[in-house]
Amino acid sequence: MLEIERKFLVKSDDFKKQAFTQNNIAQGYLSAVPERTVRVRIKGKKGFITIKGIGQQGGMSRFEWENEIPLDEAQELLKLCEKGKIEKTRFEIKSGKHIFEVDEFYGENEGLVMAEIELESETEPFEKPEWLGEEVTNDPRYYNAYLSKNPFKEWEK
Repeated sequence: MLEIERKFLVKSDDFKKQAFTQNNIAQGYLSAVPERTVRVRIKGKKGFITIKGIGQQGGMSRFEWENEIPLDEAQELLKLCEKGKIEKTRFEIKSGKHIFEVDEFYGENEGLVMAEIELESETEPFEKPEWLGEEVTNDPRYYNAYLSKNPFKEWEK
């Protein structure tokens, strides 16, 4: 139940040509405090509830528990979520033996495109595609829970 992931900004839309899946995602937070986030997500036609713990030093690893729930229940739970819904399209791209999930955000977070890769260990090597930009793993502003309350469009550039 330990999630190890690294996050990167994306510097071009070349990833779209390499994507093998694409899904629209809507998500909200029942709790968005850093010590424990409780997320409700609709991905395509499926519902999920996820609980994440606080990140360990470096921000790369943290506890994560996720279960699929009925779509109608996810739709109802989204109505109870805190202000600040996240809307995005997720693209999945194979790179070597790994899969990058690239999120293109909409609404209040329009303009943000971010890639994540899940790893077996914090030191596991992986292939970096050319469209991969600056690493933001250690920057909590790029957590979805933060973006739900502090949208990307409102950041001072």
